[in-house]
Amino acid sequence: MAFQPIIDLRDHSLFAYEALVRGTDGSGAASILGRVNEHNRYSFDQACRVKAVELAAQLGIPCHVSINFLPNAVYEAAACIRATLEAARRVGFPTERLIFEVTENERMVDKNHLKSIMQEYKRQGFKTAIDDFGAGYSGLNLLAEFQPDIIKIDMDMVRNIDQDPVRQAIVHGILGVCSTLDISVIAEGIETPQELELLHDMGINLFQGYLLARPGFEQLPQVAWPERD
Repeated sequence: MAFQPIIDLRDHSLFAYEALVRGTDGSGAASILGRVNEHNRYSFDQACRVKAVELAAQLGIPCHVSINFLPNAVYEAAACIRATLEAARRVGFPTERLIFEVTENERMVDKNHLKSIMQEYKRQGFKTAIDDFGAGYSGLNLLAEFQPDIIKIDMDMVRNIDQDPVRQAIVHGILGVCSTLDISVIAEGIETPQELELLHDMGINLFQGYLLARPGFEQLPQVAWPERD
């Protein structure tokens, strides 16, 4: 696993670290995810969750940890979370600091199945998130079905947003919906000070991206904190 920080500009604090799958040699996620299939999906998903929790405790992460999960690997939410809970208890990581996020692009067999997973996770006290919001075509439909605690605006929507009134209008609309539904918003993929400044002026406080820190392989990278308040 590699870890990338998500910062909160309201008080210049760490909101979370996202756990990102890597090869044992540090190779990128694509080389690993390309080998996931119907035969190993469940064991892969379980192994990633457990490893993320173990490393989070080992590294002394003081905030939330965001873990990606594969809905199609979850046959029954309450049963499939047991290994994660057991790992958290074993290593002493507080379960209330776990966030489970699913990508909008994740191919889903049954939207009701995903809804039941998210509801069970929320019932057990975890935070839930939709990653890459705006990258696919089902984002608003997903929000109509269930309301996560967090959405992460996709980096393609963020890219050069300071120069793009259309993207600004779309993000403004997303923020209005999320405000009404009491959903927190993270802007991911931040690469320039101009992107961060405009999005912060629009009302976003949570940020993730290379401008702030690249993922650290089995370590917590140093954050390049913005100079502005």
